[in-house]
Amino acid sequence: MKAVVVESFKKFPVLKEVEKPTPGPGEVLLKIAGAGACHSDVAIFNDFESDPNGGLMEPPFIFGHENSGWVEEVGPGVTGFAKGDAYLCYGPIGCGHCPPCTRGQDTYCENPQEVGFMANGIGRDGGMAEYMVAPARNLVPLGDDVDPVAAAPLADAGLTPYHAIKRALPYLDKGGSTALVIGLGGLGLVGVQILKALTGATVIATDMKPEAMAEAEKFGAVTVPGGEGQAAKIRELTGGRGVDAVFDFVGAGPTIALGAATVAQRGSLTVVGIAGGEFAWNFFAVPYEVNFSSTYWGTIEELHEVVAMYRAGQIVPAVEKYTLDNALEAYEKLRDGTLSARAVVAPHA
Repeated sequence: MKAVVVESFKKFPVLKEVEKPTPGPGEVLLKIAGAGACHSDVAIFNDFESDPNGGLMEPPFIFGHENSGWVEEVGPGVTGFAKGDAYLCYGPIGCGHCPPCTRGQDTYCENPQEVGFMANGIGRDGGMAEYMVAPARNLVPLGDDVDPVAAAPLADAGLTPYHAIKRALPYLDKGGSTALVIGLGGLGLVGVQILKALTGATVIATDMKPEAMAEAEKFGAVTVPGGEGQAAKIRELTGGRGVDAVFDFVGAGPTIALGAATVAQRGSLTVVGIAGGEFAWNFFAVPYEVNFSSTYWGTIEELHEVVAMYRAGQIVPAVEKYTLDNALEAYEKLRDGTLSARAVVAPHA
């Protein structure tokens, strides 16, 4: 079968023929409907000199950690799945027996070296291929009336902002609350929709791209362009008090600094993006009692909730579809910052 393979760090991925996988005990073989291309993939082939996770994402492996597909075959001991049924795949794979894994939070598995990889598409072969093997417990049903290709980004671009926002809901459950979304790529635009669906907060959104801000405005956000006076304009929208909950979907040094400059006293600042930025914290650099934290992906339970929101029409990721033969073009656009939607590769379109 064809697959997009990252062969080493600092090397652009290749499209090549590989062996079709076979499901083992507790696993399901998916015929891939859609596989999303993510900025974290670009970091692997474009930015990293070596594995920052101690061997858990060491190439070579097949890209694709944002996957949907149809059941093709089940491994030994697997029941309850019918061939042709559509599922979304929860990407992270933990040991299955530590406390985080037992609550469905494989992202924070306590025994990652025992597992040997991080997720389908991150250290283990993913879904940027015609077929992929995944643990049966990681599959979330989509139903017959959902386009599984368009739903693929929910596995990361939906789940990641949902988890971050859900953690910060206590800061927004009051009259007159405000939220700030920094970065309006795939995750940020979904984040705006989740905030509008789950809270009554005024959602402020900012980005350097006018077209991205125009999309955010369609979902009900008040936008502030990047550039001179950006922080002052955001604070002005809050009456000078600052924002109750800030979500930085970029994670670069300037965006983290923007969050610190706009968050309210006793507010929340969550860095979700993985651009690797640094922030020189000191006692007076951030307002008092700000919850300054980072998050990573989400839980299996939350992915079920994300699918429920999608089915209800509360979140709609913008998708740009590619064939598997054109998958490398999608990665080129992603690397160069010229995509206006989430690139989803549909191997069987």
